[in-house]
Amino acid sequence: MSKKKFSKMVEKTVKTTDLNYMDSIVHMCEKNNMEVEDVKKYLDKSIIERLEYEAMSLNFLEKKNSLNV
Repeated sequence: MSKKKFSKMVEKTVKTTDLNYMDSIVHMCEKNNMEVEDVKKYLDKSIIERLEYEAMSLNFLEKKNSLNV
């Protein structure tokens, strides 16, 4: 499994289902018999950024300071 292929599958799952990025990643891991702990090496930068944003909005991560423009 390549980084590009896995990231495309996650993006497709997010677009075609009601799943968010976290749930899509877990779903793709289950579907492909992969460990969630090992999936980071298969995620591209854009997916990681979206995942971080999602985690911050759910208060799983501390929110970063941002400027209101």
